Amino acid sequence: MKFNKILYLRSGAQLRDDVSTDEITPVAIMSYYDDRLGQFAYTGFKGDLAIARGDVAAGGYDVTVAGKRYGKGSSREHSPAAEKLAGIRLVVAESFERIYRQNADNIGLFTSTDMSLVGRIERGEDIAIDELLRGRDEQAAAILRAGGLLKYCAALAAIAATAEPRHSGLDPESIAARRPLTLFEKIVARRREGNFVRPHLRFIHEYYTGMAAHMLKVASPDGYQVQDPASVVVFEDHSSYVDESPAHIRMGLIPNMRAMQQAQRDFIAQHDLRSHRTLTDAEARADDGSNVAGISHAMVAELYALPGQVVVGTDSHTPHSGALGCVAFGVGTTDMANAFVNGTVRLGTPEQLRVELQGPLPAGLSAKDIVLHLLALPQIKSGGGVGKVFEFTGSAVRAMSIDERATLTNMTAELGGFTGIVAPDEETVRFLKERRGIDFTLEPWMRSDDEASYAQTITVDCSKLSPMVAGPGDPGNGVPLAELDREVTIDIAYGGSCTAGKREDFDRYHEVLAWGLAHGRKVPSHVQLYLQYGTTAVRDYCIAKGYDKTFEAAGARILQPSCGACANCGPGSSTDASQVTVSAINRNFPGRSGPGQVWLASPATVMASALAGKLASFEELQAT
Repeated sequence: MKFNKILYLRSGAQLRDDVSTDEITPVAIMSYYDDRLGQFAYTGFKGDLAIARGDVAAGGYDVTVAGKRYGKGSSREHSPAAEKLAGIRLVVAESFERIYRQNADNIGLFTSTDMSLVGRIERGEDIAIDELLRGRDEQAAAILRAGGLLKYCAALAAIAATAEPRHSGLDPESIAARRPLTLFEKIVARRREGNFVRPHLRFIHEYYTGMAAHMLKVASPDGYQVQDPASVVVFEDHSSYVDESPAHIRMGLIPNMRAMQQAQRDFIAQHDLRSHRTLTDAEARADDGSNVAGISHAMVAELYALPGQVVVGTDSHTPHSGALGCVAFGVGTTDMANAFVNGTVRLGTPEQLRVELQGPLPAGLSAKDIVLHLLALPQIKSGGGVGKVFEFTGSAVRAMSIDERATLTNMTAELGGFTGIVAPDEETVRFLKERRGIDFTLEPWMRSDDEASYAQTITVDCSKLSPMVAGPGDPGNGVPLAELDREVTIDIAYGGSCTAGKREDFDRYHEVLAWGLAHGRKVPSHVQLYLQYGTTAVRDYCIAKGYDKTFEAAGARILQPSCGACANCGPGSSTDASQVTVSAINRNFPGRSGPGQVWLASPATVMASALAGKLASFEELQAT
């Protein structure tokens, strides 16, 4: 295979590490899901690396070269798709994030960590496909040789049509007779079918559905059927505030977004699928309370996922539901399109990490502080967690509510992990009774065996932690707030998202703001405060508790459930590069929530900072 021209992604003289999918394809352009997407490859880069619309294709580039942890962040298949549509045939990087690389495989885009290829390509050498596939597992290599996952699975289906039926999964006795297993291994073994797994639940949201439908139409022009439609849930959860999104308005993308929404609604109607749609402020005012909606991950935890299940969704934060003791992981569009028609999802055998969180968590701290601490650990920052299963355990975890555990599992995405999981216990049973009214019985197998093997154990003494923040540019830029060497004045404070739009998060928002009001403190005039519910159930809980009155009195704008500013799709996003935001969301890659600088923090720290007008912990605020 001959390549022509290399695009180097550099920062100064060094190859860029931590290239995010927000930089490869900014959220705003995800309303494109056909060939036009190729115009937008790398348009999220700014400064010295700024790349304009159409530059990659016009430049004749067919190889991209970068540093470590390429493709961090979202599960959006739009990123490798944009690269391929722009003419890129190979991405060479020192290491890749799991979902990005799997998405690239699925559409036939080659990736390699063999940096010696770069010099050979520059010299004009032919590179054999076998060399591009060196080090890849057998299935990934087969998918790439076939030209992508859908073609690979079509070939498998043709073979299977003449083969004997295979047993689906393992029965409990067979599992028990094996070596000691982790909870993850036990759950997957029950649903595994060769190199695939059959999930109990598949879900998708509007940024992916039109793309998946387009793929399936191209792959099956004579029509197709969604297998087991009762186990599919479709969410419209990102775009309800798009009319107030500066990025979408500036780029003239509102018509695209409407078309994207309609494509999903048509897909729902065509296949008679269960769905939830978040509402605008005006729609919510007109609603009689019957509309049940919210951010997909929070909704899945509130209404659908159960201990011991396998859940897949088209979003990197799908591990959120792992807090309930299920295996929940994110996939790209092609994986989900294949799952729609075949009922199964590609799954290898990831390594597993045990994260022991010991000791009492100091008063005022939360799971978000723990995650920001983990993200700052050198072994995590260097990619030690990429593609791995994070099992959270220890006395600090056992003391947490499900809402708090969900913060840990949700942000496994930022840790680079395949998924996060917490063994179910009586708190899980309590949560399911409280939120769903069901009486769930735990089964003895729903735990990791005592002698189960892990690739590594990370131990954290939580009693020694203090409030954390993560500086702009990457969630791994964590530092204890007390160690900041300068005062950071803020312009925007945002509380919400799948990570921080849960009941307990709003308990913390209310606690800090109620204290502020009781002590004569309100949000200063130079700060805009936004609070966005994760689900309608959280909204109704807050109204029943009277929290909404406190929020309004403190100066917050209250927003209906939606992904909103976290996805740069609504109020709370910055509009100018000079603006500084403190946010309870899960990631702060460049451009993620507007052009400004985003600091990540816990719900309590975000509210304390909003009242102080600068980065501050609740303890600091109380001392002033």
